[in-house]
Amino acid sequence: MARLTKAQREWRPDMPKKRRSIKVTFCSMVLTLEAFVVFFATLVAFGLHKDRFPQPVVLGVGLALSLLLVLDCALLRRPAGYAIGWILQLVIIATGFVEPMMFIVGLMFALSWWYGVRTGIRLDRENAERDAEQAEWERNNPPAPEQGA
Repeated sequence: MARLTKAQREWRPDMPKKRRSIKVTFCSMVLTLEAFVVFFATLVAFGLHKDRFPQPVVLGVGLALSLLLVLDCALLRRPAGYAIGWILQLVIIATGFVEPMMFIVGLMFALSWWYGVRTGIRLDRENAERDAEQAEWERNNPPAPEQGA
């Protein structure tokens, strides 16, 4: 039998489901899409710049960068995950020194990252306020007792 997770062990009937962070969702989507783009940019650099850079180095750096982007998604529940995300955005922009088109791509993803963080914070705050208001309303307005038929 599979082991239950902590959330599964602590679950009780009528327990409200914890809302997932929109900021984490937005930023995870940006990092995942960026990992795919970096992977394909690695293939471009591998094919176009084989005489300028050793091919194993290009593949190794590109695949490592793609892997770091995906792994950072797991760290987004902590503040360090966002700091690492900003560092990775700068690294992606710096890859423009190898393939100049990456300056534009990196800048676009850095803007997407900034938007995801900023908008996610705002939406999470609004959801927390809405949940608090809903909980207060439910405390002040208990459900009417059911009448038998």
